[in-house]
Amino acid sequence: MDRIISITKALADGNRLRILMALRDHPEICACQITELLGITGATVSRHLAVLAHAGLVKGRKDGRWINFSLIRTPDTAGLLTWLETALEPARQIKDDRERLDGLLALNREDICRKQRGDSCCPPQKPVQNSHMLEE
Repeated sequence: MDRIISITKALADGNRLRILMALRDHPEICACQITELLGITGATVSRHLAVLAHAGLVKGRKDGRWINFSLIRTPDTAGLLTWLETALEPARQIKDDRERLDGLLALNREDICRKQRGDSCCPPQKPVQNSHMLEE
């Protein structure tokens, strides 16, 4: 019964539903990309992802400085995810998110991070100068 309560609590928020729908079409999405998609703070996205992870719906994988999230597809959640996809597919917000996410996934994650946190997060790379150019 506790698992059902965790799952229903996880589904009781529009942003968490948006996260689940974003993850259905992509093997992994970085937390910074989810933050940009939802247009809310990173701390709030982190709390939403923690609720979804506690419910057993998503998992995170660290990749250097990035944390990528993906859906946990199990026999227990398969029917639920299918129902959500069918029920939410016609929603304008989900369609808008899908289009926006395609653009976000094409961007460099460091650029997204810089936009959210400033240059201290991901300092821009300085162009490499050739040594023969320095001699001139």
